Amino acid sequence: MIRFEKVTKQYPGHAERVLSDFSLEIAEGSLCVLLGRSGAGKSTALKLVNRLIEPSAGQVYVDGRAVAEQDPIELRRGIGYVLQRIGLLPHLTVADNVALVPSLGGWSQSRASERASELLSMVGLPPAEFGQRWPAELSGGQQQRVGVARALAASPKVLLMDEPFGALDPVTRADLRREVAGLQRRLHVTTVMVTHDVTEALLLADEIVVLDRGLVVQRGTPHELWSNPGSEFVARLLQSPRDDLAELERVFHGASA
Repeated sequence: MIRFEKVTKQYPGHAERVLSDFSLEIAEGSLCVLLGRSGAGKSTALKLVNRLIEPSAGQVYVDGRAVAEQDPIELRRGIGYVLQRIGLLPHLTVADNVALVPSLGGWSQSRASERASELLSMVGLPPAEFGQRWPAELSGGQQQRVGVARALAASPKVLLMDEPFGALDPVTRADLRREVAGLQRRLHVTTVMVTHDVTEALLLADEIVVLDRGLVVQRGTPHELWSNPGSEFVARLLQSPRDDLAELERVFHGASA
């Protein structure tokens, strides 16, 4: 469904490459997590899919078509995009924010409104209660739910998510993470998510791709990476949730002793 073919990205005036000879295939309907430290090239790879940035070399394909040969506006209307900074339009109601992309794509007003109501219900925001509110009247978690609904409104085949839960409190983050995972599997939309949260990657992904300095250092299922890290770097990355678990056990074991 999504294929990176020997992609390199180097920004003008910078000696280091953000991505170097990056090749990756992401299966249709799967949830692929790009995992790594800040600066590893994760968000750059994501933004190449919808042409927010262009590669210095190589090609990116979506559904067998090179994205470089497609009109960027039309391409983006067919790809859902969820950001950490949600970016709802403050002068539009919640329902109109969700209906915006389908409307721009030529859907009738009634069909776009119906789709907005359907998606708001899916993300736990009943349209009768939330549809006519303004974004400023919502909590951060509710706004992010609207952002997810908006990204899915035009029935895209591809969903891109760039640190979508990073600004949320832990409880809201866990709830929304579970809801998004359920939606992704229900709708069978091919999803690429960027995160530096190892636990989040392990819980959500069908496949994890670990990046470091623009290179793929390991890819595999969460179980494969957890049980057999392929390098010292990946082992250190996966040590963080292990250390957290050990620390919790120490604290609570000590408290009960």
